Amino acid sequence: MPSTFSRYMWHRQVPDYGGWLLGTRAVTCMSTVVPTHQEKCGLAGIMPRLFGLVAGLVLLGAMTLISLSIGARPIAILTVLEALFTYDTHLAEHIIVHDYRLPRTLLGLLCGAAFGVSGALIQAATRNTLADPGLLGVNAGTAFFVTLAVGMLGLYSIDSYLWFAFLGAITVTLAVYALGAVGSDGATPVRMVLAGVALSAVLGGIGSAITLLDPQAFDSMRFWSIGSIAGRDMEIVTTVAPFIGAGLLIALTAARPLNAVALGDDLARSLGANILSARTMTVIAVTLLAGAGTAACGPVGFVGLMVPHVVRWFTGPDQRWIIPTTMIYAPLLLLAADVAGRLILYPGELEAGIVTAFIGAPVLILLVRRKKASGL
Repeated sequence: MPSTFSRYMWHRQVPDYGGWLLGTRAVTCMSTVVPTHQEKCGLAGIMPRLFGLVAGLVLLGAMTLISLSIGARPIAILTVLEALFTYDTHLAEHIIVHDYRLPRTLLGLLCGAAFGVSGALIQAATRNTLADPGLLGVNAGTAFFVTLAVGMLGLYSIDSYLWFAFLGAITVTLAVYALGAVGSDGATPVRMVLAGVALSAVLGGIGSAITLLDPQAFDSMRFWSIGSIAGRDMEIVTTVAPFIGAGLLIALTAARPLNAVALGDDLARSLGANILSARTMTVIAVTLLAGAGTAACGPVGFVGLMVPHVVRWFTGPDQRWIIPTTMIYAPLLLLAADVAGRLILYPGELEAGIVTAFIGAPVLILLVRRKKASGL
């Protein structure tokens, strides 16, 4: 049992985590030392998180219906519900909803959750709030290996190049961490971002050269490389759904040990956390999520960067709340970007990847400035 002094220093140094951090009795509301943020151990700390979850579910449900109803041919919400529950193959509006907009919306839900949670996992595992699959080059690595599969091997089916996407995701994830860890300072946030940007530039250039040398590969990859959930059918949804589902389950399992990893390796070991196991689960989850999401709809950026930051405003630093809440708000953002793209160029469309880039670039600049001001 830790001494009273050690428990006191714990509360002084890490006040925001409270008893939610690891579920240990050393840091609870029943401790003889009153924690700095005692309300987080009671109803006052849970209510903002529950409210955030419920509000997110309501908004996500509304955005799902909007995604099914808005397009080149607007369809009433009531007609959308009829198409979902009493589908009539003879009605054109039902066909539009069922065969075109439903796969698109489901893919937005899946890939949004995949990109958002993979970003939250990377940020927690690397203790780098600037990390996301796009900035660290994971999406670029996935895109490069998919380009190799399409341009060099002629694999045009997602069933074929999905495994190349996974290989690209795990290869670049490990490469960026290895490059960022070179030097006496270790894997600092800025160094990892720079390594990811450098790898993204190199892989992107090689991938562009491959597609330019093969006209058929260029036609196949030019829209995919922008990042969009449009034009996908239900076959793609059913192909990536098991992998994204498995990645989300692993992410939920890794949430508790990631709370310890976020405190630093030395402190995590002193608390009995298995750091290697936590990071291994993180790499597997990021590989499944970023690989499947990028293979399905292309390298959509900034979703994994923005959403975890917004979610932390009302969940705090506990990964057991951040990850499930991100599962709700990340697809909400991707669907909102997709709907906005349909409205901006109506009756044409602007790809969701372009919309998220317009939103995410200013957010990234703001985060970098804040980090610089805090001594990064």
